[in-house]
Amino acid sequence: MILTGGLKSLLPHVLRRIIRCNRLSISNTSGMAEGYKQANVVILHKSLADDFEKFCHANDGPLPLLYRSKPGDWKCPSLSSDSDIRTDCLQYRIYEHGACTGSLKSLKEYSEQLKDMVTFYLGCSFSFEKAVQNAGIPIRNVEQKCNVSMYKTAVPCYSVSTFCCNLVVTMRPIPESKLEAAVLATSELKEAHGAPIHMGDPGLLGIQDLSKPDYGDPVHLHPGDIPVFWACGVTGVEAVINCRAPLAFTHSPGCMFITDLKNDNATVRSSRKVPHVHCISQDPLHYSIVSAESAQKIKTLETLIGIDPGDRGIIHLHRQDELLKACLSISHARSVLITTGFPTHFTYEPPEENDGPPGALAIAAMLQALEKEVAIVTDQRAMNLNKKIIEDAVQLGILKRPVPLLSYQRESADSALMFLCENGNPGRPRFDHLIAIERAGMAADGNYYNARKVNIKHLVDPIDELFLAAQTIPGIATTGVGDGGNELGMGKVKDAVKKHIKNGDVIACDVEADFTVVAGVSNWGGYAIACALYILSTCEIHDRYLRKAVGFPQLSKKMVWLSALPSVTKEEKLLKALVRHRVRSGKTASLEMEVDGLPFYNTHSLMIEKLL
Repeated sequence: MILTGGLKSLLPHVLRRIIRCNRLSISNTSGMAEGYKQANVVILHKSLADDFEKFCHANDGPLPLLYRSKPGDWKCPSLSSDSDIRTDCLQYRIYEHGACTGSLKSLKEYSEQLKDMVTFYLGCSFSFEKAVQNAGIPIRNVEQKCNVSMYKTAVPCYSVSTFCCNLVVTMRPIPESKLEAAVLATSELKEAHGAPIHMGDPGLLGIQDLSKPDYGDPVHLHPGDIPVFWACGVTGVEAVINCRAPLAFTHSPGCMFITDLKNDNATVRSSRKVPHVHCISQDPLHYSIVSAESAQKIKTLETLIGIDPGDRGIIHLHRQDELLKACLSISHARSVLITTGFPTHFTYEPPEENDGPPGALAIAAMLQALEKEVAIVTDQRAMNLNKKIIEDAVQLGILKRPVPLLSYQRESADSALMFLCENGNPGRPRFDHLIAIERAGMAADGNYYNARKVNIKHLVDPIDELFLAAQTIPGIATTGVGDGGNELGMGKVKDAVKKHIKNGDVIACDVEADFTVVAGVSNWGGYAIACALYILSTCEIHDRYLRKAVGFPQLSKKMVWLSALPSVTKEEKLLKALVRHRVRSGKTASLEMEVDGLPFYNTHSLMIEKLL
């Protein structure tokens, strides 16, 4: 028997001959024939071949198709000069009606049946190992002399006819400092599954225990390692099982077919297309990916909304990339809860200012277009006003449908938990992300203050409690949008508020959000979030990461997303509707109400034009 030493440097045709002669004492091909492509193998009856090929094209992350043979063709001339698929994998599995009925070293005894069968050669992540190592990143399973870990996930693939299954992934521990390098090293190697589809907590993929892989061996993480997951060709094995074909063959997971094709260095990409990695959550740990081009656009939005029309010193509250990270987090969310409402105009009924609701509805409109669940929570005393504004927004075409309107009151110690989670179970949150925009925030003394230090606690429901409770519930992220430091979520920058904002030592909000978006006027922050979500949705790199490289790109929905963006016309109509529902001493409020000393409508029109 030939041992493993030196196998990584042997040429593929030599390795195939050794495998053919059954002279290897190894259990997988990871680390062998460095720099050459390896392939997963699926062999099906010719009557199923067309549907399986469509299944591969529909899920090209896990199933990049390298070659499809003709029925009964045991060779693959475009992949190798001298090969026989019946003998050139280390080990095979046989499936009958969806059940694995055995493992084989050779398929020669099935030569007659193979005459009516088609072989599919599918890309494998073993092919990118050399590129990863060249980037200075360790391959832990090679170090530990074991197979890579493979897991079934809860992510459904796009189904075609009888082929339907959940995605299978490989996991490789990557040092946190090397995450972006790992993405860069693999993103252009699309025939080897390309960039990772998830980085962080395995539970977000439905994987409960990393020590118990469904295929392969457990691979141990070193201190500082992050579990990183790539789409895996063993997804094809799961598809074979579920289609329950009378007879099918696959490679045994980890026992790949080694081709003669070199893993060519990735083509030189535009710097705009370089993927960037950002941490968007610590509990559960979660990283996201976005292109450099899209990230820069969002950073430009962040700069635009940072203009300080009231000259209040908000530049000191700014935290770099908060808009980008907030919107990356929101883009991963399934259900979003928005809150707004800041009572400041006491001669009006209700006393809400115009800043907040338009930005909240701009966010809600984009979330609806992105097919996310969205609801709004506000003060009980302002429910009627907000109900009318939402109805008007639907009639004006700003919203596709009414947004559920909720209120919150503290009735017991666990009221916030019961509101946010099904039956108060922290493991079943109703919302993934909470957004506060121009929402009065609780100060350190438990009161709520406007910019002039007037205590407005009697007008504010304790919605802050939802943000405080979210800090204790894994999987709920929070964003605060504000323009003065006394808004809900601004507790993250309270020290800067106390130091640089007038009356900041009294009015500073004490409640933190995970992400703090600071704008010259809070509505601008809402418009920027809507625009940034559009940018992320049209980013191919981010779209692929969101859908886990299964199914088709979502760019066909671009026109729907585009129509949901805020516009000067939309906001003019919405503002007119908003002021129509507020009265001052029996008279309708003015559209030209001032915010921070500037005409509200003119200020917002100019900013929308800049953002778009």
